[in-house]
Order: sequence, then C-alpha cells, then structure tokens
Amino acid sequence: MSDLQEKIILVTGGSGLLGRAMLDNIRQNKGTAINGDITIEDNIKQHNLRLDITDSASIKSTIQRIIDHYGRIDGLVNNAYPRTSDWGNKFEDVSLESWRQNVDYQMNSVFEISQLVLETMKAQGTRGAIVNIASIYGVQGNDFTVYDGTDLTSPAAYAAIKGGVINFTRYLAAYYGPHRIRVNCVSPGGIFNHQAEAFVKNYEHKVPLKRMGKPEDIAPAVSFLLSDAAAYITGHNLMVDGGWSIV
Repeated sequence: MSDLQEKIILVTGGSGLLGRAMLDNIRQNKGTAINGDITIEDNIKQHNLRLDITDSASIKSTIQRIIDHYGRIDGLVNNAYPRTSDWGNKFEDVSLESWRQNVDYQMNSVFEISQLVLETMKAQGTRGAIVNIASIYGVQGNDFTVYDGTDLTSPAAYAAIKGGVINFTRYLAAYYGPHRIRVNCVSPGGIFNHQAEAFVKNYEHKVPLKRMGKPEDIAPAVSFLLSDAAAYITGHNLMVDGGWSIV
C-alpha cells in the first residue's frame, strides 16, 4: 500500500474502539492523523481536537483550526458514533423522538461535516478522500438469531442510517469525482468488544472465518482507501466482515 506521508487526515470519534486503531494505522503509514473526539482536550500539537460532531459550530471550528494549522485537509474518516441513552431498545419501544435524534446525530452529522470538508478540498484544488464507516447491516437484513440467549438486539435506526450512509457515499463520489475527490465507505462486520458469550458463539458460528472482527482488521482498509493506492476507486463499499455477507 502506498503510504500516507504528508496527508492531513481527520478521524472523527478517534478515541473509540475502531477510531484508535484507525489513528494508529494512519500514523504507521506516515500520515498525520488528527483525532476529533468529544472526550478529549484540545492539543493540536498532539493532533487532538475536541469535536462534537452533533454541533455545527464545533464542526466548523475544527475544520478551520486544521486549515489554519496545517494549511489543508487531505482526508476525512466519518467514524464518530453518537447516540441517545436509549440506544439498543427493541423496535417496539423506540420513540419517534429517539429515532429522529439518532438520525440527526449519526447521519445528518455526516452530511454536515462532509459538505464542509468536500468544499474545502475542492477549493484547495488537490486530491482528497473521504471514508465513511458503514456496516454489514447497511447492506443486508438483520439476522436476529445471533442474539438468541442474550438481551442484545440491533437498533432499527442503525440499519436505516448505515444504509443511508452507503448510498450517500455513492452520491458524493459521483458529484465530486470531477474534482478528483474520492468518497468510499467501509462496512465492518461484528467487532469483538467483550459481548455476551452466547452472542459471540452465535456470531462466530455463522461467519465463514469463524471469528468476530478486531479493530485492527478494519483500520488497514480505511488507510488503503485514503491512500493513493486507491486512486481509481470511488463510490465503493468495502466489506470487511470475515465473509458474513456472502452467506
């Protein structure tokens, strides 16, 4: 894979499970990875910016600070995953207010930051790349049998939002392609995070590679799509799922 040397890349939600691995992998490939996360304090010299992805002023301030400090932005990973306190409720228990709030948090925030970054990249007149983090459940219907024997479920809004993000990716790829800006997404399968033993067993039984994913499985795919090695790839949804989507 071509390295990411001299590329300035913002990863939203970089303090999360997947985000940390993405930051590490970008840096291993010589890129400048900036963590934009609501849980951190500002320290641009350490590549940390406090970002509330649900707040317009915070988004605008973060992008402007990157431009002021580095002179440009070359890549964006839309990885942040804000959600309401009732996230994970069963479908029949989800209020319309909660549904609307999660769509606003997770999908509308992708629109807002992408619009600003894409227009900034266009004005720079240089190549740029965005990678959106989607999911297998943005592509396929849910298999609820993997939750048998647990209190877990997959939120309805998750499927709707991730499916929307995937097709929004295609739209942006077509729209900004003439400006040499690429937009792709990565759809991870289930990532191990100390879930209930029954869930892990059910999941691993179904997936062809017989294990759940790790953050380190996802991060290299993101770095690849940000890199010049993917210079002729845009509008693509890269499944990183251990084969889940082929069965």
